[in-house]
Amino acid sequence: MSSRDAAPPAPPRRNPCCLCWCCCCSCSWNEERRRAWRASRESRLQPLPSCEACATPSPEEVRSWAQSFDKLMHSPAGRSVFREFLRTEYSEENMLFWLACEELKAEANQHVVDEKARLIYEDYVSILSPKEVSLDSRVREGVNKKMQEPSAHTFDDAQLQIYTLMHRDSYPRFLSSPAYRALLLRGRSTSASEA
Repeated sequence: MSSRDAAPPAPPRRNPCCLCWCCCCSCSWNEERRRAWRASRESRLQPLPSCEACATPSPEEVRSWAQSFDKLMHSPAGRSVFREFLRTEYSEENMLFWLACEELKAEANQHVVDEKARLIYEDYVSILSPKEVSLDSRVREGVNKKMQEPSAHTFDDAQLQIYTLMHRDSYPRFLSSPAYRALLLRGRSTSASEA
């Protein structure tokens, strides 16, 4: 058989288990991703842990949340109620990411910062995460560069972008939600019964 008669070389086969973005195969990578997604979804349906700081807010505090998003986010009870609302909108990961960034900023030990930064990246920034937050390409690229030498401020730009997203997108819907209106009514009825 001459070189002219030889069959053309077969094109290199793409290994679907390497970068299978379409989720069309049943490789172990996809199975693991589906398991993580299911676990994430199930955890969303579990109740939030209660805490003393998140005890019933005063009527004044509840009303103050409508004055500004900052007041809502600075209140432990406000964050808890808002997080519960975000859970109903399937965007709880935004609050979880914001809280994780706040916790990272408070850390002084560099080894702990490295580990927490890696976990935050894997949980919320990685495109493979079932809890990935929505970041634009410029911010995502900046985070990727900062992850080479993580610091307590690695996610500052990303945190600000998610904070702004919650403020502009979810916060107005929260203020008109049945959950917030119920808290307002409960505060009014408490105030009326005390008078």
